[in-house]
Amino acid sequence: MTEDFEMTEEQRIQFELKKAEQKEKKKKRDRIIFLIIGLFLLSLIVWFVYDQMKPKSQRKPVIYLYPEETTGVEVTLNFAGKLTSTYPAYENGWKVTAEPDGTLTDSDGKVYNYLFWEGVADTEFDFSEGFCVKGSDTAEFLEDALARLGLTRREANEFIVYWLPLMEGNKYNIISFQGDVYTKNAGLTVQPNPDTVIRVFMAWYGSKKPVKIPGQELTAPERVGFTVVEWGGCEAR
Repeated sequence: MTEDFEMTEEQRIQFELKKAEQKEKKKKRDRIIFLIIGLFLLSLIVWFVYDQMKPKSQRKPVIYLYPEETTGVEVTLNFAGKLTSTYPAYENGWKVTAEPDGTLTDSDGKVYNYLFWEGVADTEFDFSEGFCVKGSDTAEFLEDALARLGLTRREANEFIVYWLPLMEGNKYNIISFQGDVYTKNAGLTVQPNPDTVIRVFMAWYGSKKPVKIPGQELTAPERVGFTVVEWGGCEAR
């Protein structure tokens, strides 16, 4: 038979003090946990806002020049943003000697296949028309699309080699080739004036689900005379 335990007044006071102390510790622990969760959520919000507001990178636009005969050519950009990288160096424009096969030579005798630039700008790309393409079908899609947009096999190959590694691992890619949105944002002046200009700029983003988007018609001018070709792109989201 057990006897009921009766606390003395001193024991009761100690018990209440310990209980209050444990309760206060729990409150502090809960406040710390709440603060950590709040800071984590705040960091996610800040990251999302920054990601939406940061300038979009216009990645690897490259410019090919195909005159009908060996010609000195000057190329200038009117880019509504900030150039982050150019090759050869862009110093108020490029001045090169261009051959019919596209070979470019600068004043120092260095040879290039094309002119290269990258930059960042606050550009809102147009996805009112385009394509939803499975990641695994991206290479085949680009081969067909770039041919319809007027790129040669060599130009298309260099485009695909650059962009495919960034796209083929996505479940889907939402792709739209930009027109005025791009050309107004990145003006291009070439002297002497070319007879044909082909500018291909792909805006795209990856998606885990298919997206319904009206199809886009892809056409290109016939290459005649002095021809200038440019391609580039941007991951829009």
